[in-house]
Amino acid sequence: MESELYRLFYPRGIAVVGASKNPSKIGHIVLKNILDGGYKGRVYPVNPTAESVLGLPCYPSVSSINGEVDVVIVSVPADKTIEVAEDVGRAGAQFLVVLSSGFKEVGNKELEERLVQVARKNGMRVLGPNIFGYVYTPAKLNASFGPPNLLPGKIAFITQSGALGIALMGYSIVEEIGVSSVVSVGNKADIDDADLLSFFLNDPNTQAVIMYIEGISDGRKFLDIASEFSARKPIITIKAGRTEFGAKAAASHTGSLSSGPILWEGVLRQVGALQVKDVQTAFDYARIFERNIKLPGPNVLVITNGGGAGVQATDTLAERGIRLSEPPKDYVDYLRTFLPPYASTRNPVDITGGASDEYYYLALRKALEHEEIHSILVLYCQTMTTNPMKTAEAIIKAVQETDIKKPVVAGFVGGPESKEAISYLSRAGIPAYPTPERAAEALSAIYLYSKRRSVVETRLAYLKTLYGKSQRLVETKIIGEK
Repeated sequence: MESELYRLFYPRGIAVVGASKNPSKIGHIVLKNILDGGYKGRVYPVNPTAESVLGLPCYPSVSSINGEVDVVIVSVPADKTIEVAEDVGRAGAQFLVVLSSGFKEVGNKELEERLVQVARKNGMRVLGPNIFGYVYTPAKLNASFGPPNLLPGKIAFITQSGALGIALMGYSIVEEIGVSSVVSVGNKADIDDADLLSFFLNDPNTQAVIMYIEGISDGRKFLDIASEFSARKPIITIKAGRTEFGAKAAASHTGSLSSGPILWEGVLRQVGALQVKDVQTAFDYARIFERNIKLPGPNVLVITNGGGAGVQATDTLAERGIRLSEPPKDYVDYLRTFLPPYASTRNPVDITGGASDEYYYLALRKALEHEEIHSILVLYCQTMTTNPMKTAEAIIKAVQETDIKKPVVAGFVGGPESKEAISYLSRAGIPAYPTPERAAEALSAIYLYSKRRSVVETRLAYLKTLYGKSQRLVETKIIGEK
């Protein structure tokens, strides 16, 4: 069944109201991003005072367009948006994407409510207002004033902060993290987080979602959809307003009411979301989940050429509930056939500081083949006698030659050469990080998600048995009205 938001992400035609010849204007930037991104549908600039913009003929209004328009991007002053919405309603568009600010976030709640009323009267949904737009890479659609040329991938990003969202679009490019979508929700006057999760739940192009949340207006709706989503795909949340001071700041930003930190912690845990405190950790987790890694068994093996790096990783894993067990005896016996006698064959396996790339290949290849080893953390410390890129190539070779797919995460510590090797590994589909701690924490996210998903699945199955399809009522009883 086609999602209610299908034509938002796969529009047949887009109109940009407020398209401008001035390159510094938002209406110009959005139009240029749509054209430069490779979007294949029809594009219509709307500006009653211009004949053309960026080589396309302008229209005085959306209703004057002789063509199918599903999405209308609105970049005009707030007091002009009602007039635009009425005109768009006559044109029969399905979605109104309102970039304009000057609504609830500055106390003008009545104007925002009027905008939604007009849209609903005409059968439209509203994304925004107070947003930078949205991106959907499978449709080559960048209807935003954020950076162009995002890398296609499997991570969707939903953000209530415009400036932070734009910055993170740039961050994803620098970190070479592919995205399926970036959606700015702003004031969430109509389309909200739950609506978007409902679309991404069945979107084959999205493997996980990162959410920056300042507040939720319909808690029960969010509980329903988020629980269903995390039972199938990971949700990584950056929850703003974790403290009472932060909650007040969130209210002044988008007009959101951010519930108390303790309540939010419980809600996010109940729906199975992975809550992080910073964007770096969120994207570290995203890199892990982008490749649709199968949830592993409990035994983690650490391979390292530096004892200190191994200790740091071991502590990080232990702090997140993962205890390293001793390697299988036959694996240890195998390591002894090529490692020097002073190497440690416990867990972490320390193949010594002078280890060649061949040692990494042999140790990893056998670990991937061993049925009692379920995931592997490979750590490398750059030395004068080793080459980061050759080590990365050895890791990739071992993974590509093995039919059995297990989570393999790398941590490379060193200079520019190690940074280059990290990028090389990531492009090859092996999540890689610049410290052992970040690599270990990212690997632990798989195990944390596995536990939370299992709890959510069990709870949903139990509730379905008790109440059939009346899940929303049950969720209300569990979480309580606040």
